[in-house]
Amino acid sequence: MRRLIVIASALLLLTLLGIAWLESRRVKPVALTPTLTGQVEYCLSCHAGLPEISKSHPVKTFGCVICHGGERLALDASLAHSSMRGGKNPADYSVVEASCGGANCHSGSTASYNDHIQRATTSIQATYAGAIALMRYSYGAQPNQTALFGISTVQDSQSTSGITSLQAYNPASESNPQLRLFGENCLTCHISAQPTQTGGRYDHFTGCSACHTPTQSTDLTSVNTITATQVHKLTTAISYTQCDTCHNRGNYDLRAMTFEPRTDQPTDRLHDYYQPIAQFTRCEWTLDCLDCHTRTEAMGDGSLYGSKFDIQYIRCKTCHGTPAELPQTITLTDPNNIAFRQALLNPVVDLKLGDTVLVTEKGEPLWNTRLLQNGTYRLVGQATGQVFTFKPVMGSGCTQDPNDQSSAACHKCHSVQR
Repeated sequence: MRRLIVIASALLLLTLLGIAWLESRRVKPVALTPTLTGQVEYCLSCHAGLPEISKSHPVKTFGCVICHGGERLALDASLAHSSMRGGKNPADYSVVEASCGGANCHSGSTASYNDHIQRATTSIQATYAGAIALMRYSYGAQPNQTALFGISTVQDSQSTSGITSLQAYNPASESNPQLRLFGENCLTCHISAQPTQTGGRYDHFTGCSACHTPTQSTDLTSVNTITATQVHKLTTAISYTQCDTCHNRGNYDLRAMTFEPRTDQPTDRLHDYYQPIAQFTRCEWTLDCLDCHTRTEAMGDGSLYGSKFDIQYIRCKTCHGTPAELPQTITLTDPNNIAFRQALLNPVVDLKLGDTVLVTEKGEPLWNTRLLQNGTYRLVGQATGQVFTFKPVMGSGCTQDPNDQSSAACHKCHSVQR
């Protein structure tokens, strides 16, 4: 009898320990009711340690489900994640409208500067139309370089470029074997494509996150051990290293139709910034890409184009002027000027009404610049916060032809030796 009592007691103890262990493993619900939806969700029960994704997307306002999807009341991870949009990336173009769209978010009007999805999905970075047209023309598949195809079908009846639609490109239908090989090996230079190298320094997300979610360290002192770290972050302070994940990872061999990744190991910014064969001036590698290229150049203006040269317009003279004229400027008198919104989203400068900033030929304010009282200019790096001051070309003794504003003309005197 005593033995039975001991066995029963042991079994009871094991049962109680098992129940306690199960209780310790059970997810304790943490409720959040975002103000935008008014619906309770339990995502923070498991993801409480995630940092705020950005100042403009506070979790108390947005929550998680409005962007990511998922089952908001589920406490089981598999069930909760079963209906998430885009996996870890709700900004992938296949789901971006559902995740980030809406008139009050990123598919609003041009006048309200909220037409981000329209501009991004029709941009040359998304369609890859220029490269496709060039390759088809080179191999005799079309009579000129007019863009006919894109990565996917795109319709844009409001396009001002003359191109109102692109058909989805199907390289398998090409008769030329080189074009079929191009389709198999080379259709990866657009932001709907997965990176060709994973687990290394050229990893990136797709869609909007390809630029706005950093995946790479900027510490070049440890460049040989850099690994892509996917972080819960959206940023407008985009470092050149994020641009490098697409634009500086190697070259395509157009004879073999294969991609050849970079094999060098740069240990400083000077050698990391551009391809080894490139010629450039000091400001081109000291600054970050977004300090020169505007939101319209990078994301497009909402129209379809057949070449990056049709949308690219920033030149050296945009900031430096020419021997014959000063760069264009604008004095900010309208509190609704887009410059103030950009400065708010990336607060590296304290922009005020009455400030005079440089402006592009299309009228876009370069909000992180300022005309100083002594006639010089100041630029604050959007990604680094570093302050640069510079003088205009006019009055400097520069002998450049004012009518020749190609970068090659400036490189003749100002190129950097490596």
